[in-house]
Amino acid sequence: MKEILSLKKVSHIYHGKKGETKAIDSMDLSVREGEFFGIVGPSGSGKTTLLSLLAGILKPSSGEITRNISPSEIGYMLQRDHLFEWRTIFENVMLGPEIRKSKTQESEDYARSLIAKYDLGDFKTKKPSELSGGMRQRVALIRTLVLRPKLVLLDEPFSALDFQTRLQVAEDVRRIITEEGISAILVTHDISEAIALCDRIAVLSARPAKVKKVFDIPMDKGLSSIERREHPLFATLFKEVWKELEFTNEKNESKSQ
Repeated sequence: MKEILSLKKVSHIYHGKKGETKAIDSMDLSVREGEFFGIVGPSGSGKTTLLSLLAGILKPSSGEITRNISPSEIGYMLQRDHLFEWRTIFENVMLGPEIRKSKTQESEDYARSLIAKYDLGDFKTKKPSELSGGMRQRVALIRTLVLRPKLVLLDEPFSALDFQTRLQVAEDVRRIITEEGISAILVTHDISEAIALCDRIAVLSARPAKVKKVFDIPMDKGLSSIERREHPLFATLFKEVWKELEFTNEKNESKSQ
């Protein structure tokens, strides 16, 4: 399967008044076309910095990032939906084309088709305050998809939701991204979530981050995220990923003492 992007010996250093902080150290990583790729790591390990590098928001201090798509074909979905409360759902979805000055009849028709396809047709003239948290996240994803990205970066997009809503919205997001044939990179602290949603998972070390191990998730892609949680392999995979993270956390704590 063709790679959509890859990192080779990528490092990133922040420069401040108190000196340098290395966030990422000589990282190697690759993501394939059509893949739902997960990234987990301890707090402060540089996961969001990594997404910013992949999106082209930051430039690496050293190393090489190869993208087989243009930066304009990368979408970004944040922790909060950031919908504008004074705009309707349709107007929120059309924000990207307006900013890019690419608003056309075709883009409007595509937005309407996505809104209808993913069960929000009855709400296109409503305001965000009239929607549930899960529906708002679905709108945020459609707002990203209307720009026709080939890769979507997901920065803990479900963390603000309660557990039950989180399960349903995560499944909605995975289903929509898969149906649209888009690649995705998910950053999450939740191991269960990563296993339930992803095809592969990279475990990062403590800062400065390196890729410690990449796990293949040998489950049928046709299974829902809920069905994956009930799969016989789920508990074993959880323990294996947790073991890598636990060792990382222990090592990080011993350094700070």
